[in-house]
Amino acid sequence: MKILIYTEYFFPIPGGVQTIVVELARGLVGWARKNPAAEAIEVTVVTRTHERMAEDELLPFRLVRAPGFWELVQLVREADVLHLAGPALLPLALALLLRKPAVMEHHGFQVACPNGLMFYEPDQSPCSGHYMARRYEKCIACNSKTVGKRKSWKWLALTPLRRLLAQMCAINITPTDWLAGILKLENSRTVHHGISVRRAEAPSVPATAAVFAFQGRLVTTKGVGLLLEAADQLRKEKCEFELRIIGEGPEEAALRSQAAGLNGRVRFLGHIPDDQLEMVLGDVSTVVMPSLGGEVFGLVAAENMLRGKLLVVSDIGALQEVVGDTGLVARTGDAKSLAGCMRVVLENPALVESRGRAARVRAQDAFARDGMIQGHIAIYMEAMRR
Repeated sequence: MKILIYTEYFFPIPGGVQTIVVELARGLVGWARKNPAAEAIEVTVVTRTHERMAEDELLPFRLVRAPGFWELVQLVREADVLHLAGPALLPLALALLLRKPAVMEHHGFQVACPNGLMFYEPDQSPCSGHYMARRYEKCIACNSKTVGKRKSWKWLALTPLRRLLAQMCAINITPTDWLAGILKLENSRTVHHGISVRRAEAPSVPATAAVFAFQGRLVTTKGVGLLLEAADQLRKEKCEFELRIIGEGPEEAALRSQAAGLNGRVRFLGHIPDDQLEMVLGDVSTVVMPSLGGEVFGLVAAENMLRGKLLVVSDIGALQEVVGDTGLVARTGDAKSLAGCMRVVLENPALVESRGRAARVRAQDAFARDGMIQGHIAIYMEAMRR
């Protein structure tokens, strides 16, 4: 079986989609090697990203960067199944012309929201589904705030085209049942993302309830400003704690300014390489994800559950589905509710170990990479039968 995975962006550009594409491609190749009785699997990843990495030649699958039109035609012609990591017009059109089965995996809300984030910019809150409810004037007002009216109309016009593309695929894949309910696409299947945390050699440091961490891009939708508001409430209550902000982004300067009055309780650590994360997170008890929008799964949540961390998340459906009953849930956009969850951790240190242990078990059971690989193989075979 020859699988062609098409992704707009790839490493060295960082991102969750890129991480999942690599895990999937590696896993498919590894699955075929571990199961010699199974059908052989060949994987080719195609991307528009030109920039190369030193690791390109070490990848266990074929990687084709920025192919020309006729090269892409040949790649699609040779494939048994085309896997699209999000809506992409040209490769899907070629698959349809060449009568190749195509599946589309959704890593965002692009087929149900013009900006792909389900986040309403005018009042900085989760979108209630204006596009799907045909309140198009709300979509224009939302995106005009960030990209201007002309581009806002363009995004709105592209959304029905993306939906049409998705409906023309044999199968649509979502990483959570919640996302499937939002997108409302036919022939939809849920396959949870599979993860493999590569542990560095790090000293065993007991986690302390007084150390929290945020890990992710410093952008509005991640809710870091809200987290700092919650931290300030705890400071006013004279709670002793440390908050580590791991990541970079356009909001960093504003967030540093906001954190200035927290008397050294907040540390901005910037980007931390994967091989150093275990050291930085070693004594962290709780990872906080106060997201306001844009979450379709919550890869950071699943990875830190596997590390045995307690998660505090906003009540966005995807995050609730991932953490289940192993984490603490705050009302989205409510700093008081978020501070309350963090206070529970400070007042109940034993909760860190019990919930962290449960989180690790859940992650191992629900988000194992082998489960993701088997789910995708079953979908590819079904797509070929169709």
